[in-house]
Amino acid sequence: MEHEFTPQIKQVLVSTYNEISEDIYEKSPLLQYLNIKTKSATHGAKARGSFANIYAIYTLIEDYLKYGFDQRDDYSDYEGARFSDLFRRQRELPFGNKLQNHALNSRMNEEFKKYFPQVEYIPILRDLQVNRYWINENLLKVRVGDRDYNIAPAIIQVIDLYVKTKQGAFEKFIETCERLKTVTEENDAKVEEFILSLLAPNVDARLFEIVSYAILKFYYHDQTVYFGYDLENIQEENLKLYKTGRTNANDGGIDFVMRPLGRFFQVTETLDVRKYFLDIDKIERYPISFVIKSEESVDNLKQKLRKGAERQYSIKAIVEKYMNCIEEIINLIILQQRFREATVQGYLKGILDEIIRQSKIEFNYYDYEEVAE
Repeated sequence: MEHEFTPQIKQVLVSTYNEISEDIYEKSPLLQYLNIKTKSATHGAKARGSFANIYAIYTLIEDYLKYGFDQRDDYSDYEGARFSDLFRRQRELPFGNKLQNHALNSRMNEEFKKYFPQVEYIPILRDLQVNRYWINENLLKVRVGDRDYNIAPAIIQVIDLYVKTKQGAFEKFIETCERLKTVTEENDAKVEEFILSLLAPNVDARLFEIVSYAILKFYYHDQTVYFGYDLENIQEENLKLYKTGRTNANDGGIDFVMRPLGRFFQVTETLDVRKYFLDIDKIERYPISFVIKSEESVDNLKQKLRKGAERQYSIKAIVEKYMNCIEEIINLIILQQRFREATVQGYLKGILDEIIRQSKIEFNYYDYEEVAE
């Protein structure tokens, strides 16, 4: 598969292996896997990035090179890298501060086998009893002619280049947002067009969550409810939407919380019913509103979720209990409508400011405490 970042991968190989670089690439399933995973590199900030599986490879090869195993023949005697060290390291890397353990434990190997079922090796080896991990050295050694070439340093270079490219894309995204803040009121249409472009199925999951939050925050901003402990003491309160943490965080399935109603919102891009019901179970089957990155109609989405529930559970009462926990489904069409309504109310600049603010938090342009002040 060739895409816009492929020539950059091959240029790294040319600079290291010269005339045999193409042979190295063709004989390395690991390099070909990285080529697949780096497709979004030149598609800008809106394209979904891929870091979890890439960083699983990166941290293990980094550990491999730290001890010079690319120049030695005794990696088979190595006690292995500790999971805690690998996990900490991947969270130190750009865009990696909220990655979970799934890639190291299984997902990277599963996806690799999906793309390369004919390859007899899996990339990550582990011993669960001692919680130690190794990169499969068989995938780092590529034979061309009568010689084996260790591609570990080249893989690090390729991943570093991908990360640098993605960082540049997000910097341009922030710069675009900041520039749009300065446009005259006659050019508000440009701001609207830009924000609407972020409500698309191919947008990076984190950006989608950020934009969804900004829109819904201002959409609900002027809506009021009345609360009180008795009829003589009823107060009017505006609805306020709060973001509970970093995007894609392991926070029990709650992305946004609304006061004073106590509504929960979960942002997702999957239609895997197991994921929805897992989120519902995490909070003791409390109703959740799902914000889904899909252009399908709400009726179709509900129908698919119901069919998925019926496949998983054979008891109608269980299916109904879970389906009743889905308080509302907000798809891309509804988000676009709510954005336009909030814009009519005069909140366009506020939505853009919130997108900038949350993006800077998300992509570590400064610390959260600095933003909150």
